[in-house]
Amino acid sequence: MAKKPSNPAGKPPSQRMLRIAEMIRHKLAEMLARGDIHDDVLASHVITVPEVRITADLKIATVYVMPLGGEGAKEVIAALAKNKGFIRSAIARTLNLKYAPDLRFKFDEMFDEAARIEALLASPRVRADTNKGD
Repeated sequence: MAKKPSNPAGKPPSQRMLRIAEMIRHKLAEMLARGDIHDDVLASHVITVPEVRITADLKIATVYVMPLGGEGAKEVIAALAKNKGFIRSAIARTLNLKYAPDLRFKFDEMFDEAARIEALLASPRVRADTNKGD
């Protein structure tokens, strides 16, 4: 029998996927806030975890992180990746799943994109277009 694709195109995430992703996000944010991960790089940065996305088969979780001010993002991602095994085991203890998802860490570019859109909307050319209807 053919295997189903792990993430069918155009299909929104299920409630279970959203719930598990949110549980991972909360646990990781709690670990970072309490300093449970013993790493000098992570200890020297304030890190937010705005979003976690998980595949439909619940095997891979992509964790989007953002250091305060966006400074030292590469070092933070490397430090999280280095401590992935410890983080994964701590998260696995809180989740009631057959397998703990593999964690992938990425820099969250949502704030940069929001700033870019804000700058576009504030540009004189766009303002002129929006004021034509008045």
